[in-house]
Amino acid sequence: MVISYPQITFTLQVSTVKQQKLSMAILSTLGLILGTASFSTQALEQGDMFMRFTATQVTPDADSTAFTDPGSIAPNTFPDVGDDTTLGFTFVYMMTNNLGVEVLAALPFEHDVTVGGSKVGSTKHLPPVVSVQYYFNHEQKFRPYVGAGLNYTIFFNDKLDIAGGDLELDNSFGLAAQVGFDYDIDEKWFVSADVRYINIETTASNAALGSSDIDINPTVISVGVGYKF
Repeated sequence: MVISYPQITFTLQVSTVKQQKLSMAILSTLGLILGTASFSTQALEQGDMFMRFTATQVTPDADSTAFTDPGSIAPNTFPDVGDDTTLGFTFVYMMTNNLGVEVLAALPFEHDVTVGGSKVGSTKHLPPVVSVQYYFNHEQKFRPYVGAGLNYTIFFNDKLDIAGGDLELDNSFGLAAQVGFDYDIDEKWFVSADVRYINIETTASNAALGSSDIDINPTVISVGVGYKF
């Protein structure tokens, strides 16, 4: 008797190019609107410290290899991870009037693992990022900025409900880049939005399926409020 197994694909809810362009268009439009408002003097100075509290969405744009040893369990199985949104927060210290150092943290992101649209497992991760940022218009209420830095992604609580139930994802070290803006509400509070790209490359391993190399490389969008100390 021959038993055939359907091809199993871990479905990724990938952001399309249109979604990424739309995100950038929203940020640009908000920036142009806020940029027409009145300006304040000396909005940022060397030695200033502030925090942002945001809703942060991680949307992977993954590319992966098939598991190395699937056998007859799941030939041509490609693992991926899905989207998630959680609370993020950043701390910034201004080294000069224009140059700051930012530390990004967040509550754990949890990503579903699905087969044919049905959840079969999950993984959690933390993606702390340290960046150097350059702020334009430091004396004005509206302050666009760019940043670049390093990311270390920690995976944990990896679960899989098929092929033995165990799933391991290696931690990842990579580059990150961002663009965003802040806009002052008053002397202490401001609104904030940014889009960043994070390089995350990991290896997923399962006792029955072998291993697979995964380039997750998510787009991370954050919108929220900030407070100056």
